[in-house]
Amino acid sequence: MSKQVYISADYAEDSGDRDVVEVLSRWGSDYQHKVDFIDMAQVASGSVSKDADCRPCDLKLEFNRQINASSAVIFVVGDKTGSRTAGSNCSRVHNDQAVCSCTPYKQNANGTKTCKVYSTSPVGENDDAGEINAYSYLRHEFEQAKKRNKKIIIVYNSLTKQPHWLPSYMQGYESIAEPFWTKDYWGNKVGNYYFIKKELGYA
Repeated sequence: MSKQVYISADYAEDSGDRDVVEVLSRWGSDYQHKVDFIDMAQVASGSVSKDADCRPCDLKLEFNRQINASSAVIFVVGDKTGSRTAGSNCSRVHNDQAVCSCTPYKQNANGTKTCKVYSTSPVGENDDAGEINAYSYLRHEFEQAKKRNKKIIIVYNSLTKQPHWLPSYMQGYESIAEPFWTKDYWGNKVGNYYFIKKELGYA
């Protein structure tokens, strides 16, 4: 039976953590342990973002759906994770629609548009993380995973523990965060498959 696991990572071209995601995705085709890894980049490039009027709140809503459908969430933490703010510029949280605007996803050159959210309501204790918020995409994913009591796995894009890389919203999770990379018998840098498999219940 296939297990869906969501991956949250920084996908910046020049300084992100795509290398970890690529290794995880390759491991997803493991002949023995079938895992469908769904990462943020896949969701962001899917049907939701193809809508010409896709907004950050639309993406966050889709992240919620994908996280809800997953049994675990892997958070990849790199040296830039704590400073990433993409998705955090929503002003609708505390203002009326008429005075709010945002830039449709990946359309910065076209300027801003008036907010399309007519009404908002408080987020209840048992609700998903509200898609109308000032969280970055990365923080939103973390808050949603916490709200839905998902298995949280945190890996550093490093050979060693780097607790100072953890964003403030991950405080208290230092003890479970582990380096993703390790060295094999020949001294080559490889993914720590044993740790990931153990956390997913396969080892």
